[in-house]
Amino acid sequence: MLDLGHLFQHFGYAAILVVVLLGNMGFPAPEESVLVLGGYLSWQHRLHLPLVMLVGIVSACLGDNIGYWLGRRYGQRAITKLPLPQARLAQAQSLLSRYGTRAVFISRFVAGLRTVAGPLAGAGGLPPLRFFVANLLGSICYVPWPVLFGFGIGYGFAGWVEKIRAKLGLKQDLALFAAVIVVGALGFAVKAWLPDRRGERPAVL
Repeated sequence: MLDLGHLFQHFGYAAILVVVLLGNMGFPAPEESVLVLGGYLSWQHRLHLPLVMLVGIVSACLGDNIGYWLGRRYGQRAITKLPLPQARLAQAQSLLSRYGTRAVFISRFVAGLRTVAGPLAGAGGLPPLRFFVANLLGSICYVPWPVLFGFGIGYGFAGWVEKIRAKLGLKQDLALFAAVIVVGALGFAVKAWLPDRRGERPAVL
């Protein structure tokens, strides 16, 4: 299994660049995990938060643009190589044909769709400048979320992460992932068990 902590230790920002770039080109790379871990390491002062965001935005935008030009150059041949079932690809193509740049922007926030939006837009004939602007804006709006999420985990739950890591002997990225699951489960539990206060106002005498 890929040790993201080891990757960061040896390559730093280059690890973010390569993994996010590959993920946005359609390869099975853990781009979200890298951005979350980058945010967490920023909280530890091992990386600089603005640089993590900048590298993430640049690599996400660059990866999608490479995918766009591959789709524009090879058309349907590039689309058949994309890691999505044909039904999902047809749905994504329909969305891009109908909504154009809006679909490119929104795809940044949809797992699975963001990796194929570039080649589909290129093969579908979306003008390069319109794609670039929509993709850049999408990257600028999306990348800070997982980075700040990782930073927030460090701010609020770093003790849990390190305890999980020490007790279970996990790598840092796995310990962080486990902490995210715990925090998420607690959040859902609290939401499920909190009494519904609506309609519980005391009657006016």
